[in-house]
Amino acid sequence: MALAYNHLKLLNAAIDTTPLIDNHAHPLLTAENVSKHYLLSIATEASGAALRDSKKSLAHIRAVKHLSGVLGCEQTWEAVEAAVERKRLESRDAWIKRCLDGIETILIDDGLDVQGQAETYSWHSQFTRSKCKRIVRIETVAADVIAKSFIAHHENHPATSCCISQFETLVATELSLLAADPDVVAFKSIVCYRTGLDFSSSKSDIDMEDAEDALMDILSAGVTPGTPVSGFSLRKRIAHSSLNSLIVHAAADVAQEHGKPIQFHTGLGDNDIKLTKSSPSHLQAFIEEYPALQIVLLHAGYPWTRETAYLAAMYPHVYADIGEVFPCISRKGQESVLREMLEVCPWSKILCSTDGHGFPEMYLTATTQLRSVLKTVLGDLVQTRQLDEKQAVQLVQDILFSNSKKLYKLETESTLPSLAQLSTVSATNWSNQTIIQQLQSMNAKYLRVYWHDYTSSNKCRLIPIKQVFKTLSSGKPLTLSLAKASFGMTQIDVLIPQASATGMYTAHPDWSSLKSGPVDGHVSCYAYFTELDGSEAILCPRTILRNVVKKAADEGLNFLLGFEVEFLVMERGPAGSRLGQFRTLRSDGHSWSVARAFADWGREGSFATAIDEILDSLDAAGIEIDQFHAESAPGQFELVLSPLPPLEACDSVLHARQILESVSARHGFRVTLHPKPFPTKCGSASHMHMSISSPGGDRPEVYESFYAGILEHFRAIIAFTNGNITSYERMVDSAWAGGRWIAWGTQNKELPLRKIEGSHWELKVLDGLANPYFAAAALLTAGTDGVRRKASLTWKDCAGDPARFTTEERADLGIEKMFPADLREALQALHSDDSLGLDPEFVQRYIHVKEAELAMLEPMTPEDRREWIMERY
Repeated sequence: MALAYNHLKLLNAAIDTTPLIDNHAHPLLTAENVSKHYLLSIATEASGAALRDSKKSLAHIRAVKHLSGVLGCEQTWEAVEAAVERKRLESRDAWIKRCLDGIETILIDDGLDVQGQAETYSWHSQFTRSKCKRIVRIETVAADVIAKSFIAHHENHPATSCCISQFETLVATELSLLAADPDVVAFKSIVCYRTGLDFSSSKSDIDMEDAEDALMDILSAGVTPGTPVSGFSLRKRIAHSSLNSLIVHAAADVAQEHGKPIQFHTGLGDNDIKLTKSSPSHLQAFIEEYPALQIVLLHAGYPWTRETAYLAAMYPHVYADIGEVFPCISRKGQESVLREMLEVCPWSKILCSTDGHGFPEMYLTATTQLRSVLKTVLGDLVQTRQLDEKQAVQLVQDILFSNSKKLYKLETESTLPSLAQLSTVSATNWSNQTIIQQLQSMNAKYLRVYWHDYTSSNKCRLIPIKQVFKTLSSGKPLTLSLAKASFGMTQIDVLIPQASATGMYTAHPDWSSLKSGPVDGHVSCYAYFTELDGSEAILCPRTILRNVVKKAADEGLNFLLGFEVEFLVMERGPAGSRLGQFRTLRSDGHSWSVARAFADWGREGSFATAIDEILDSLDAAGIEIDQFHAESAPGQFELVLSPLPPLEACDSVLHARQILESVSARHGFRVTLHPKPFPTKCGSASHMHMSISSPGGDRPEVYESFYAGILEHFRAIIAFTNGNITSYERMVDSAWAGGRWIAWGTQNKELPLRKIEGSHWELKVLDGLANPYFAAAALLTAGTDGVRRKASLTWKDCAGDPARFTTEERADLGIEKMFPADLREALQALHSDDSLGLDPEFVQRYIHVKEAELAMLEPMTPEDRREWIMERY
């Protein structure tokens, strides 16, 4: 599930943010009456003595787990009940608003009300985005017709006669009046409860004399004070096959005439139901009898789900609702229901509902579970290529919103976002409820909130998940208060002269970056920073990249980035080593892609065995790996990550490094990203693959201008991509390290820019000591500017090693400039490049931090500097 969650950004954004049209539910109990009913009923249809046993059901346990997280209480039913009672007393309206969060409108069957204990359907509109509408229960209408038209208004007046045709006319008239009300969007029948769904499929088959006898029997029983419509309720309910058949057909005629759908309860219900007669397959002949009548089969027909799906698939006027199984059956059962429904039923025929009744908590658990199961089932369908992600997004928007809006002819306040808008969904779109539910699904014990500073050091705050839930359940966002000095310190916490110890930032977790790991029970996300007034912090690394990506999107450009992570593995050595007794990994015959690097996979204590856990942990975190192989230097390996949009790609590479470091440490190893750990061996890079993913990006006139912009600013950009003094030890000629000349070539690994195919190029002059947000921001800014200016790619495709060319040969290829020789020269080039387009305050702060680093690192001996870097990176 984590894999689908983290990689299918469009799909999960759609699931989290699409408002839900609840096409079938019941009213909430009034404040005065809510305590008269059992809260325990929110996850079961059981009643009476059977209700007590529901505490041992998977559905109940799941509801407790979810509600305890939202309420910030212990995971016991007693704690949940007490917390709910506190919410009612503190602010009932606020709690209801919270529980109904994300619901566009509710279509309410108000025929369930007993003695006026529930709120009116229109009352609920204060908690939803659009006005709530009414569903008329036809059996309730028929009972009211009998009570007020055939029985005198006191219970001792006997009924002497009745006429079944008169009754039919009165019912039809009353239903027609209701159908004319614009707030009435559908009718609903509970004939499933009364006699079963095997009623007379044709009106001509009804035994009218038998129906009249049944009506007379009801009249003879009389009434008792009750329903708010007539003032009375029947002593004997309508539960006779012929009479119920007549009512259904009368309603079908009216509904068909007025273009109103009719809903049928099918399947799942309390023990009053006729289980063997609750399968919607009994309705097939009736469905064929009314081809112009829109029919909705409620509750997925559970356990007759496949029958429900079949009928909706085969008949154009039949629709399948998937409500009530959320939250009344187990998660696996819910997944099965959705999968079985999609086996045959077009998603354009599927509707969703909560079947919420009485308690707002049922709406909360139902909607949350529905969205969670959609992520699991649809994520699997996309990853197994049964759907593409855009199709899955359409499915979500149709089932949650569009199908019901169209069927019931609803006017809504909300409109659905486009795919482009979904791609920009940020953390601010996540409700606290959604965050809690996601953290619970990941079995989190601790939350790590990360940020990456100007020295390219990963920083972290660890928060117990109980504290996270406590904050979120209060309705407040989870934030951290961090000193502004965070972006003005060296690796040893020395504040640079240009920064101040005064001032604070607010750090906001970006929940879209949430991933499991790097340790079991831990989950991690990256933060973005704002000023205390909520405005952007212009020095925030993720904000800088996010704004660059947005500006590029305004120019019609979108990108994919993929990182390669080269790293060196060290193992414990004899006492005396300054690196905590670590030394280079012993690996006989180690070389590029050599198979023997994995020969001891499975041997306890080997790094090859640690690789197994590393890859499993990356998979659990949703970080897709294209390849893993040995690299050239002793103990060196490379991890190749799949491409992602820029911000997600940077988050993922940093999280991948945390997993590498953490898993290796648990196995007794140390990994380092030092760019040149051995003077005579290959260095470690973090090559970045780039491509333009927006339409037209593979046209040469677009991508050549993009890379021309990078080449024009390359001397300044190198200050970000090779951002450490040791980076320039790696940047040498004729070593497949990108070299020192500014050039490009098709499949040429000696050059800083290698063209692979179309707009897919590889940047080779980037290492693991660079802040990836800064490097990506600089590259995309320069490239976007090149596209905007239609810059010419004056450099020719280089097929050799520029370091081995003559001056004339280089000039013929347009190769004229070299990269800076060291970090100081690179910082000067960055300072002098006024047209790069990055924020001047950010550039100046970066230069100041790097100058402070240089003042600290330059006086060290090469060996001291090597160990100092390896201790920290």
